[in-house]
Amino acid sequence: MTLSAPKKVTWWVAFIVGAVGILANFVTLPFLSEYAFWLVVFGFVLLVLATFLRDL
Repeated sequence: MTLSAPKKVTWWVAFIVGAVGILANFVTLPFLSEYAFWLVVFGFVLLVLATFLRDL
């Protein structure tokens, strides 16, 4: 199994989603605060998938 670095766009999208999830945990954001945990999980899963899949 070969691993590859994620593309910059994928990395930034995962970073922004994770950062919004962390921010929504501490600050009340309408609609986003109730999904804060899942936003962070989605950011991490996106980074893992981008590491395993070459074109992501």
